[in-house]
Amino acid sequence: MRPPFIVAATQVNERDARYPGNEQEPMRLDRDLGRAAGLKSGSVHLVQLAPGQRTSYPHCEETIEEWVFVIDGLVEAWIDGELHRMEAGDFAAFPAGTGICHTFINDSDAQVTLLVGGDADRPDNRLFYPFNPERRAQLGEAGWWHDLAYEPKGDHDGKPRKR
Repeated sequence: MRPPFIVAATQVNERDARYPGNEQEPMRLDRDLGRAAGLKSGSVHLVQLAPGQRTSYPHCEETIEEWVFVIDGLVEAWIDGELHRMEAGDFAAFPAGTGICHTFINDSDAQVTLLVGGDADRPDNRLFYPFNPERRAQLGEAGWWHDLAYEPKGDHDGKPRKR
C-alpha cells in the first residue's frame, strides 16, 4: 500500500470549473492533485481544456504566484490582451504582485493538457478581473485588487474563438 501523499491522477475527482452566474460557459476540467496528496501551502492541478475552452476569466493575483506547464497540445496564453502560442514543454510563471493578467485559451482542434500550480489560497490575496467587474461583488471589497493600475497591452477580449 502506498502512502497517502502518492496519488494517481486518474483516482482524483475531476470537476468542471465554472464561475458563479456563468453556468453557460464550461471552463477547464480540473483534478486538484496537490490537495489530494496533502499539500497545504502549494497547489497543483491537472487541467484538461477541450477545444473552445479557457482556464479562467482573465485575472491577476496580488499575493499568489501561479504557473502553467503545457503537457500536451497547443494553447494560447492570453497575457494582458495579447496571445502567445504555447506547446508541450512550454512553461509560464506569474509572480505575485506583478499585475500580469492571464488566462489560457484552447482554440485548436484537439484537447490540451496543462499542469497548473502555485501558492494555495491565501486570505490576504486580492484578485483583479479586467473584463468581469461582477467578480468584485462576488469576492467582496477585501478580495478585489482595487488599487491595481492596470493597462492592457493588446485588444484581445480573453474569450475563445472556437465554440
